[in-house]
Amino acid sequence: MLTPSRLWKQMTLEQRLQAARAFWQDEQASNDQMQAVLLIAQQKKFRPKSVVSLNDDRKARHLAGLASLPDSLAARALILYHLAEQRPMMSAFLDALGIAHQDGLIQDDLAAPDPAKLGPAVTQIAQQFPPGSVSLYLNTLLSQDPNTWGALGPLLDEREKSHTSSLKSEV
Repeated sequence: MLTPSRLWKQMTLEQRLQAARAFWQDEQASNDQMQAVLLIAQQKKFRPKSVVSLNDDRKARHLAGLASLPDSLAARALILYHLAEQRPMMSAFLDALGIAHQDGLIQDDLAAPDPAKLGPAVTQIAQQFPPGSVSLYLNTLLSQDPNTWGALGPLLDEREKSHTSSLKSEV
């Protein structure tokens, strides 16, 4: 299973930039934002006060430029990225699973989804959305809540193997 930090490293720069913008715009992430300010200041050799004074876009560019983040920051950024940029995919996946949601946000406490529905739901969103986005979303679910989404692990391994073998056959 990939950690949030590893998922951050695998994101494209554009995805990280979108995640970082969502991160700085979230009014409920102030503690994580302060941790990010300190991290940026340390990495870029800035004073924390200088980082705080930057506009959100510049802070987002600095955060997106960091190749690695602590798991807690990466996890928050991943969640906010999906809420800001991937709601149609989240909604499609939850619809395919028959899970009640409001625009991609699960409504009630969720017991593990029906394993029989997971494979078809993954296949459905894989046909509708870019492979990298699907992989990032499913790995994010698994890393955030392995007890609920643990059955995704073998499906993700299988998808990765088939993707790797199809790349080898193209060479």
